[in-house]
Amino acid sequence: MSFGFLGIQFGFALQNANVSRIFETLGGTEIALYWLAAPVTGLLVQPIIGYMSDRTWHPTLGRRRPFFLIGAIMASLALLIMPNASVLWMAVGMLWILDTSINISMEPFRALVGDLLPSSQRTMGFATQTFFIGVGAVVASLLPYIFTNWFGIANTAPEGMIPDSVKWSFYVGGVVFFSAVLWTVLRTKEYPPEDLEEFEAENRSKGFLDGVKETVMGIFSMPKTMLQLAVVQFFLLVCAFLHVDLHYQRPYQPCIWHYRSYLRPL
Repeated sequence: MSFGFLGIQFGFALQNANVSRIFETLGGTEIALYWLAAPVTGLLVQPIIGYMSDRTWHPTLGRRRPFFLIGAIMASLALLIMPNASVLWMAVGMLWILDTSINISMEPFRALVGDLLPSSQRTMGFATQTFFIGVGAVVASLLPYIFTNWFGIANTAPEGMIPDSVKWSFYVGGVVFFSAVLWTVLRTKEYPPEDLEEFEAENRSKGFLDGVKETVMGIFSMPKTMLQLAVVQFFLLVCAFLHVDLHYQRPYQPCIWHYRSYLRPL
């Protein structure tokens, strides 16, 4: 049920560790601007996919698995194309597609635990997801190092070219992403609504604006604990993207806290 998260985290870790390097290689300077893809796609895609998957039932794939499969196919293709981008706009476009695809797969994965597990087992279900997230992040982040130091694949390239170690990391990531999600799609069984006809009739009676209204109202009616977690998540993401800006945007490094001067003795 949660194994697909291993592949999803491969996608996240590879982009976090290597995409800024790809942008710089292709001549990009506004790294923070390019990275708007991540929060914007999360803000827009997750509520839409959550609403849609709650109201979906496919006779073969069920409720959540159609979104797993669509997102995995798109994300895997984006991972294969990203390191072969020849111009900056192509790489930035692939980041938007990759983040959108990851969100399409990831959001229903979280809901699947609530769908299939009793309340007594949900903590273990989410803990299992967290385990696969951690494993995927560590292994994917190490891939360029592994290819360079274990297999002798070059980690440097001529100016304007992306190193082979990064390319192979993305190729492996694309295969792992699709394979891990496909395993969950094939090995997990979902159960149809108790009254399928009523479920379908109710969905036909609601349109896109009803979904927007439900999403907005949900923000104001969510439990207090969710609001507290939202505040924590807000500051966590601020720190995460400050890290991306500080560590990967070279034009800012000389002026932000004299970053290079601290590294020079090392």
